[in-house]
Amino acid sequence: MVETGNHQPPPPPPPLAVSRGPVFPPAEQLNQLEYCIHSNPSWPEVALLAFQHYIVMLGTTVMIASYLVPRMGGDYGDKARVIQTLLFMSAINTLFQTFLGSRLPTVMGPSFAFQISVLSIISDLSNETFSSEHERFVHTMRTIQGSLIISSFINIALGFSHAWGNITRLFTPISLVPFVSLVGLGLFGRGFPELANCVEIGLPMLILLVLSQQYLKPIIPASRVHVILQRYGLLLCIGVVWAYAAVLTAAGAYNNVKELTKISCRIDRSYLMSSAPWIKIPYPFQWGPPIFRPSHVFGMMGAALVTSAESTGTFFAAARLAGATPPPAHVLSRSIGLQGVGLLLDGLFGAAVGNTASVENVGLLGLTHIGSRRVVQISAAFMFFFSIIGKFGAFFASIPMPIFAAIYCILFGIVASVGMSNLQFANTNSMRNIYVLGVSIFLGISIPYYFVQYLSLHNHGPVNTGGEWFDDILNTIFSSPPTVAMIVSTLLDCTLDAKHTVNDRGIPWLVPFQMRKGESRNEEFYSLPLRIHEYLPTRYH
Repeated sequence: MVETGNHQPPPPPPPLAVSRGPVFPPAEQLNQLEYCIHSNPSWPEVALLAFQHYIVMLGTTVMIASYLVPRMGGDYGDKARVIQTLLFMSAINTLFQTFLGSRLPTVMGPSFAFQISVLSIISDLSNETFSSEHERFVHTMRTIQGSLIISSFINIALGFSHAWGNITRLFTPISLVPFVSLVGLGLFGRGFPELANCVEIGLPMLILLVLSQQYLKPIIPASRVHVILQRYGLLLCIGVVWAYAAVLTAAGAYNNVKELTKISCRIDRSYLMSSAPWIKIPYPFQWGPPIFRPSHVFGMMGAALVTSAESTGTFFAAARLAGATPPPAHVLSRSIGLQGVGLLLDGLFGAAVGNTASVENVGLLGLTHIGSRRVVQISAAFMFFFSIIGKFGAFFASIPMPIFAAIYCILFGIVASVGMSNLQFANTNSMRNIYVLGVSIFLGISIPYYFVQYLSLHNHGPVNTGGEWFDDILNTIFSSPPTVAMIVSTLLDCTLDAKHTVNDRGIPWLVPFQMRKGESRNEEFYSLPLRIHEYLPTRYH
């Protein structure tokens, strides 16, 4: 067969995405948000949503106090006072950040990053002789005070020197994905493993929350019911399952079980209602003058560095869920500097641990579709109230921990997925990017898992050189999934063929947001209130 001169080659096939369905372009803001960072619901709705934020942050506060205080030698009354102090300081630090720091709707709560340093202090003091367990507890708290006060200057120096902002300029959408995702994924141990301590309470909470928040919407026609379930479904589920736990407790379902099961399932095992004072206002040096020991101070500095990294990742997630632009470098410096001031106050007031941005409360922004800054600011009022009126605060602190763990399964997952959404701004078909993402995510989970498991088995971390302060710093840093992910992803992304992959890494999209005047919307979201910025040096704006 002879080919003619008029023969035309067949047209090329359509692109795969076009032939299969629609293509979704990158979106800098989430369209489903009902209220963004500077829009507000009505005042009654603000109050209910703020109370919901308080309840969500309460779980971590009680968990930290319940874990550390008995190991210090404290009793139930001491635990109640520690919880009150943590709540009081969370309120102060939340107002600091929302008014003067990041300006994002982030609750600042107690941090697990300080756990290794605090346990090291407890271990050192276990060999000393005290007249009573309460004296040992007070001495431990005073030592923690001194360590927090000195370590706070790490964050203050990093923030107000603008060094932290310069570090964050190395971030790209590719390095942000593992970093922000592991802010949520790295907390998997506080999800289902804690829920499984009392499956008959935790699992119904998880199922009920998913059903009420997601599956009932198509079934119930009333739009007002949709709004109630979307915004307040979490509170309703807590109330129902808490009542169910009370019925099981009263019926004697846990009378003949192991002590750990009783602590996890019964509603009367916190003993906070009987031990908490009616009114108690935390005040500076309430445990006595602080004690400064160089070895403990250096160990606590590692935790301060970790909270800087963890808070930064949480701020990026909060910005996306609140409808704001990614936080600029100068805002991140400002926020970490103020977080250092908050750590200083934590030490002065005698908190058991320092503060960090609460991941679960950022997840709540996504669950309710409400990123209002005002809601989080009002939640600080609830923290103040329940930290001072101890009996009322103790009532809500008696919620069984598996209920909180079920909530975390949802909220931490939302934060993790928000981190993954940064992929849309980079080339996901680049093998180089796939390598950076895969290695960073895997090591960000695997390395901290090894460090935490080693610590639980040997009562000390894998770094055991004999220099306690050095060991605590490294063990704390490498026990934090987002910190490890930040280090690995930034190092790989900035060294692997970086010059020739600028577009693939998404740098042209992110750079304008990192600069002070690179994006006009930055001023809308991050400017200081009441024209405070006019009285501050430019570098602190």
